[in-house]
Order: sequence, then C-alpha cells, then structure tokens
Amino acid sequence: MGRYSRLRRIQQMDPRQDFEQIYRWITLYEFPRDYLHGTSIAFLRDYGVPRIARLLDHTQEFERAGQKRYDDTVLTMYEMVSEGMESEHGRAAARHLNRVHGRYRIADEDYRYVLATTVVGPKRWIDRFGWRRLSEQETESLALVGRRMGEMMGISGVPDTYAAFERLHDDYEREMFAYDPANRRVAAATLRILASWYPAPVRRLASRVSLAVLDEPLLKALGFRPEPRWLRVAVHRAFRTRAALIRLLPGRPERFPRTPKARTYPFGWTLDDLGPHWAHSRPPDPLQDGTPPEQASVPPQSSASHAPPEETR
Repeated sequence: MGRYSRLRRIQQMDPRQDFEQIYRWITLYEFPRDYLHGTSIAFLRDYGVPRIARLLDHTQEFERAGQKRYDDTVLTMYEMVSEGMESEHGRAAARHLNRVHGRYRIADEDYRYVLATTVVGPKRWIDRFGWRRLSEQETESLALVGRRMGEMMGISGVPDTYAAFERLHDDYEREMFAYDPANRRVAAATLRILASWYPAPVRRLASRVSLAVLDEPLLKALGFRPEPRWLRVAVHRAFRTRAALIRLLPGRPERFPRTPKARTYPFGWTLDDLGPHWAHSRPPDPLQDGTPPEQASVPPQSSASHAPPEETR
C-alpha cells in the first residue's frame, strides 16, 4: 500500500458518518505509536490540575499499580471503538467506564477537560512529530469520537468540533493549572512507568526526554524545571528524523493493524479485567449509559502553597 493511499481515501469520506472508521485508521494504521505518545502527554496534562491530581493521588493507583492504570485507560478507549461504539461491546465498555468513575464525585467540567486532552493531545503530537499532519477529516473524527464517548459517559456540554475541544482545553488550563504537591507525585509515578519500558541504564534519560517535550506552563504546574535547551532541541530533531524515515516506508496493510500491546496483560484481557480490583466481577451495571453516580467525594483541597518546590532532579 502506498504511503498516502489511505489518506486519499479518508479525504473522500464524511467524518459525520465515517468518524469511527477514520479513527481506527488513525490509531491502528497511520499513527499508532504517535497516537499513544499523544495520549501519554494527555495523561500528564491532567495532573497539572490540582483537584484532578489530588483525586488520583488519593486513590494511590499510580503508586500501587501504575502500569495497570495506564494500560486500563488505553485499553478501555480501544474497547469502546473496536467493534463500533453503538455495538453491545462498545456500550458495555462505556458502562464499565461509568462504573469505575462512578465511585468518585467528579465535576462535569473536569470530565470535559480530561476528554478534551484525549482529543487535543494526540492531534498536537501528531502534527508536531508525526510523519504528516492530520487531515481535516481525521481531526474532526477525533473530535466526534471524543464527543460520542462523552455522551456515552453522561457528560454534559461536550463539544462537537475539534475547534471547540481545543478552546475548552486551552481555556481550562489557563484557569486551572497551578502547582500542588499531588501534581508532582502523580506525574513522577507516571514518568517512572514510562521510563520502566526501557533498559535500566537509559531510564533516567527516558524520563528527561519525556520532560523535554512538555511546555513550560505544564512543567510549572507539575513542579519540574525545564530541561536544557540543547536537550529539547536534540529530542525535537530526533522525533522529526524518525518522522522523515517513517514517511519513506509503505503504508501499513489492512491485515496488519497495530493493536494495543498491554504490558499488564501479556496473554490478553477481557473488559472485566480493566479498572480497579473493586470493579471486577460485578453484576451488570443497573445504570443506563450516561448517568455515572456520585458516591464518594474528591479529597479536600490541599492548603499547600501553589509555588513549585525548590528542588533539583
């Protein structure tokens, strides 16, 4: 298959009707690794918001089972679209996700922001480091998948265009990004997970590479200092060189999708495996799609200073 053959097909499609197919092509064929990189950055952005980070820090899931928490998030999104979002499997994945989140009291504006990071984060990463930029049809497909996920989770006021998701994303960060000790703890735990994918001698460098692609407002909110300019430039050039090399390769054949490879589940998984232990082997969720309960409270706001610590790595 030619490198641009699938793009030409996508450009003839209507995202309003074909957004799930276009999304599958983006995530499984055209940009599988870049999409995951963008999603990883999206996770880190969530931690720049103190009340989100405090909730995650309170659960201690990243400290106790960080790789599983990462895998479960990626795999649940995959399960929602693998057989179609309107299929019984897609709806079961949405019900499972609602059950997991339903234990906590989470504001709709926080849900909307987290959802926006999963739309905006991959788009910005691919445009910056992918072998080509996303087309208009691909961009709107990301937004429409995000919107449908939000509807299935019962989140109100979810945007329906990429431009609206991007405005929500940037406005929310300007208002809500601030340093809190919980931000740094959860971010550090996630960076340890990302670094653990590499051999021990290069794990420290892998963490620094991850930090080198983050913008200054996010670094400040997480309590990390910017990496030296030489490292940021080197990382950017390395990713752009990778993109140039990928551009020379043929397109991925339809029979060889790059499906998620979860380190937590080397022998495969079922939907019931995903999420915290208390969400496993439960009877069917009595709630309808889109009505997550509010059974527990977010931990109270920390009284800690919002100034980053004076600390060296």
